[in-house]
Amino acid sequence: MSQNKVIATNRKAHFEFFLLDHFEAGISLQGSEIKSIRAGKVSLVEAYVEIDGKEAWLVNSHIAQYDPASRYNHDPKRPRRLLLHKKQIRELWDAVRQKGVTVVPVQMYFKEGRVKLDIAIAKGKKLYDKRNEIARRDQEREMDRAQHGRD
Repeated sequence: MSQNKVIATNRKAHFEFFLLDHFEAGISLQGSEIKSIRAGKVSLVEAYVEIDGKEAWLVNSHIAQYDPASRYNHDPKRPRRLLLHKKQIRELWDAVRQKGVTVVPVQMYFKEGRVKLDIAIAKGKKLYDKRNEIARRDQEREMDRAQHGRD
């Protein structure tokens, strides 16, 4: 089994949403986009997945332009088609039609030389859920500090 090399992570996804179900999707890219991704110039921070029942699209992700491509360059914020099976698209479509549920990209990585995207069905967290998450993290940090201080 080969190692997956992580390119970009959407750290906000874990804080803003409860991630329910994960899917692995391929992405339809242009040559200049691949070159830019290999250089690590990708951001998933404001990205989301749009589903119309037949296709899935990665929207608002930023892949920086690749300078040596000059006039053959791509639009950095263009929607990119996700490559999924019909059954997976149907499952995502059914989930998205529920109130408060969306699909967010979690991580972009290389798998066997191809760019893959880990997407998740997500339900938005309320403010008190986020506060609980912060409090839990602080408590764990304090316990770790106390434990390392004793050793």
